[in-house]
Amino acid sequence: MARPEVLDRIKGAEREADEILAEAESDRDERIAEARRRADEIRAQAEAEADEHEAERLAEARAGIEEEREAILEAGEEERAALEAQAEDREEEVVEEVLDRFKEAVHAQT
Repeated sequence: MARPEVLDRIKGAEREADEILAEAESDRDERIAEARRRADEIRAQAEAEADEHEAERLAEARAGIEEEREAILEAGEEERAALEAQAEDREEEVVEEVLDRFKEAVHAQT
């Protein structure tokens, strides 16, 4: 083979290699862009799911707190009613005790 033919073949191979390289780089760039786009979609979806899960857990916690609050209020109301009943039951006894002490105090002064 003559030198000009060899040089032409080398130049052709170099052009072909450059084209293959350019195509590979373009393909790589497209794949990277697609991967980034997909990663952004996955991240956005994960954030949305996390926000939804957080909202659900917060609602459940609030419901639990409200139930506990109601139970505490109910227990307090029952205790108040029991104390009132106990005080009413002892009212006459206390009045008599106070009157007895008053009478003793009056008699002691006379």
